[in-house]
Amino acid sequence: METVWLALVAALVLAVLHLLAGRMRFLEGVPRSWWLSVAGGISVAYVFVHLLPELNEAQEAVSELASGALAELETHVYLLALVGLAIFYGLERHSRRSSRERQDEEGVDETSEGAAWLVIGSYAAYNAIIGYLLVHREDNTALSLGLFAVAMGVHFVVNDHGLREHHRRVYHRAGRWVCAAAVLLGWLVGALTEVSDAFLGLLLAFLAGGVVLNVMKEELPAERESRFSAFLAGAAGYTLVLLAL
Repeated sequence: METVWLALVAALVLAVLHLLAGRMRFLEGVPRSWWLSVAGGISVAYVFVHLLPELNEAQEAVSELASGALAELETHVYLLALVGLAIFYGLERHSRRSSRERQDEEGVDETSEGAAWLVIGSYAAYNAIIGYLLVHREDNTALSLGLFAVAMGVHFVVNDHGLREHHRRVYHRAGRWVCAAAVLLGWLVGALTEVSDAFLGLLLAFLAGGVVLNVMKEELPAERESRFSAFLAGAAGYTLVLLAL
């Protein structure tokens, strides 16, 4: 029960990050902020060093529940990680296309309201999953919660920066509140319900794919002039922390 309330504290911190990240002016501009690249490195390190190894155990739980042709697969969770990556890749492409079309038609460097809400709604669902996983993970210790919350906290800052860039007015006016509330909703569902280990593994897999894509889509575009050294420092530093603990 204690970890549930610790998870609430973590959820509140993550929600506040969405509301206040826009005030972090030092993150703006080109070349890309050193801090954003460090944050991306931390998030990716958590996925590869902590989440992906957990998916091995999750796969066993999923395989036990699968039936028919699906029972012969040994990659359920990894396929869902691929689905998570593909979904957010598609959303990114849709956002960029909408921005170009609106720029051509109206001279406004921003997505349409419909495109903005499609993306914001998807990120709200993503945040709700993270809020749920604050309560339920393979390892439900306070230390595990802290490591997860730190990785997701810096990841939220990266996501928030990207959402503000593409969906400015819609995101600032209402989208950030929706994304913040989604984390708390996910925590509430997690506090009131508990799913099977198999379903929990599928949520972790989807999150892993989403984190990798959401970080790399912000780091790779040449016009951002991202800092590889900062990304590497974040990834290496958090990897050492994870391995030490």
